[in-house]
Amino acid sequence: MTKELPKAVVLLSGGMDSATVLAIAREQGYEAYALSFRYGQRHSAELEAAQRLAQELGSVEHKIIDLDLTAIGGSALTDHEIEVPSSPSEGIPVTYVPARNTVFLSIALGWAEVLESQAIFIGVNAVDYSGYPDCRPEFIGAFEAMANLATRAGVEGLRLKIHTPLIDLSKADIIRRGQALGLDYRLTVSCYDADEQGRACGVCDACRLRRKGFEDAGLDDQTLYR
Repeated sequence: MTKELPKAVVLLSGGMDSATVLAIAREQGYEAYALSFRYGQRHSAELEAAQRLAQELGSVEHKIIDLDLTAIGGSALTDHEIEVPSSPSEGIPVTYVPARNTVFLSIALGWAEVLESQAIFIGVNAVDYSGYPDCRPEFIGAFEAMANLATRAGVEGLRLKIHTPLIDLSKADIIRRGQALGLDYRLTVSCYDADEQGRACGVCDACRLRRKGFEDAGLDDQTLYR
């Protein structure tokens, strides 16, 4: 009798970090249930990338859930009147989407409970990142504690673990990890302001971090830039 694999909900944006996390979850022996959001972001290219990655990396299921975060705005990614910055800025950048990871993890938590899964994977990173407060280990730990208090599964002893395999890695280390797993980063879209063909702007924060990661890893950056 074949042993049933554990299930994991994997947050999948279509970018390089979430793609690497999906590959890691699969390597660790999980059945992956990929979860993406159409939340009012500037382009659909990353969701198209997420669909490609979910299929390529053997997800059991891939859900894309609609959320209208443009209704509250407050970010260059959800309010087209706020420009995506083309140079580094001080403090938390305008590309921070208020409460985004809290909202995404909450929905992932609900799906995990329905699936009777005790694992959520998310590609947050606290080394080479844009300074978002919801990418820090303190936030993940607090959310995990809340999740186990707030769900029937947690109360009944099915404790949830939020896996953050990239949280202490540099962007170069993330790329090396993905390469070792055979991940094709050409399938991913990281740019905050990609065009309809998925070509990257090359100047936003996400593009700069991605390019530097490939440089530091000593690898060719095969990202399509416009």
